Amino acid sequence: MSHADDQRSGDPLNYRHEFHAGNFADVFKHVLLARVLLYLARKETAFRYIETHAGRGRYDLSAPEAERTGEWRAGIGRFLAAPAPRELEPLISPYRAIVGASMSGMPPLYPGSPLIAKQLLRRQDRMILCEREPRARAALSAAFGRERPAKTIEMDGFIGLNAFIPPAERRGLVFIDPPFEDKDEFDRLAALIPAAWRKWRSGLYMLWYPVKEARGAQALAQALVASGIAQLLRLELQVDHVKCDGPLARCGLLIVNPPFTLAEEAAMLLPHLARCMGHGGGACFEVEWLARD
Repeated sequence: MSHADDQRSGDPLNYRHEFHAGNFADVFKHVLLARVLLYLARKETAFRYIETHAGRGRYDLSAPEAERTGEWRAGIGRFLAAPAPRELEPLISPYRAIVGASMSGMPPLYPGSPLIAKQLLRRQDRMILCEREPRARAALSAAFGRERPAKTIEMDGFIGLNAFIPPAERRGLVFIDPPFEDKDEFDRLAALIPAAWRKWRSGLYMLWYPVKEARGAQALAQALVASGIAQLLRLELQVDHVKCDGPLARCGLLIVNPPFTLAEEAAMLLPHLARCMGHGGGACFEVEWLARD
């Protein structure tokens, strides 16, 4: 089956982000990523941002792949068009400013998580970006040029997850956003994340995952709790009724050692995201502490 066929069938496997850039899942994870990075920047001391599956860095929303699915129109398109309640403005405006500036040109470009992070890191902070696909890694390197804070590496992100922790700064975030190309991805993550946490217990880890059926995501969450991780927050957003043979309508984040403000902020943000990007009557969200010492 071709990648294009995968997109038409709604199959999340063989996930090429060119088809999905700017969709509801991107808005969900990137709004919350911005909140975490801004929290880390509250302290003057430097931190390290590590991304395991960095992708191309930016995505042309006028390209045939993006136009074929049109997912960005129901995602970032609706988000930018929807007025936010006044109390949410401080939580939304940093992400909205970054994305709005990138999309205002011709062609409109949606910034991936590396470029969003780039805008929020300070001079003293550093980032390591792993991408194993050579063409995507080349595009990512071109997007950053010779800027010192970013180091792009052609590497399997799951190897990078273990290789670059703990960072010299001893503070930081590992952002894990796999393509979920393999059916055993949840099982791999159930082993890899606890191993990383045991190696760097004070590190902050954010894992994005799709929900096509509940069993894989639920088994992963249970495995992380059973591993002894002391602080684990689960956030999920659903924009339509979930159908195994339909397009992605629900996704989540598992966050190890989340900022103490994040659960409260998510409880404010997710209802707004469900309202402005939801359709079909199935929109809902979840904010749940799975482990909290």
